[in-house]
Amino acid sequence: MATFFEAGVATGIAAPELEEASGLVASAANPGLLWTHNDSGNPADLFLIDSTGAIKLTCHLLGVKNRDWEDITRGPGPDSTRTYLYVGEIGDNEAKYSTKIIYRLPEPVWYGERETDLMEVDAFHLLLPDGRRDTETLFHDPLRNEMFIVSKREDSVRLYQIPFPLSADTVMAERKLVLPIYKMVAADVSPDGLEILAKDYEHVYYWPRAPHESVLEAMQKEAYCLPYTRENQGESIAFSIYGNGYYTLGESALNDRAKVIFYKRGMPKGAR
Repeated sequence: MATFFEAGVATGIAAPELEEASGLVASAANPGLLWTHNDSGNPADLFLIDSTGAIKLTCHLLGVKNRDWEDITRGPGPDSTRTYLYVGEIGDNEAKYSTKIIYRLPEPVWYGERETDLMEVDAFHLLLPDGRRDTETLFHDPLRNEMFIVSKREDSVRLYQIPFPLSADTVMAERKLVLPIYKMVAADVSPDGLEILAKDYEHVYYWPRAPHESVLEAMQKEAYCLPYTRENQGESIAFSIYGNGYYTLGESALNDRAKVIFYKRGMPKGAR
């Protein structure tokens, strides 16, 4: 039986700088805080926010452009003592770009400063085996140390596995699954690796996972639908670093700022 999650509660309103939030992940280096970013045409900035939507730290990625950033995930990297952020330059509404880019950087630790410049950023170019297409979902599996990307505009989206750890300048993803979801826009794996979340604009999907199962095996099963408060252009989802629920964050609309919404983990209905 799927774990029960309560209806979403707005915990805050996104700061004005977050007009087009399009990615969300819990911070490991700054527990209780979240990383997010805007999408295409905005500055190459990462924002460390709290659950009220207030920006604690703005990180400027020097020498990097935001062509169409669509998602962010967290995982290991070259230095085993640090966690890393992976920013997905993966959007492509018109399917016109020959490659996608994944930026990797050590996760910044916040010491109270308001902004900082980041120069230690690695770029990896990514090819899909079946041609150019729009993608908005990038996520990492902490159990098996695997990374995935998902297409958006098919009637049934395509899930690809990315060679990981990233090392070569250009890598080819491998198509693994077709999922009966239209326009998937975000996904995340729980900190313990035993739960998978994904969302489109209307639903949040949930797959429980046994320790011996791969992400691919788990996601071939029928998904549960979890509570979701419909958002304007809601393209972000992230488990809490504590595993006690999940967050969503959409884009702001005219006269309606986006809200940080938290869905708390609860007891299954009827449980004692």
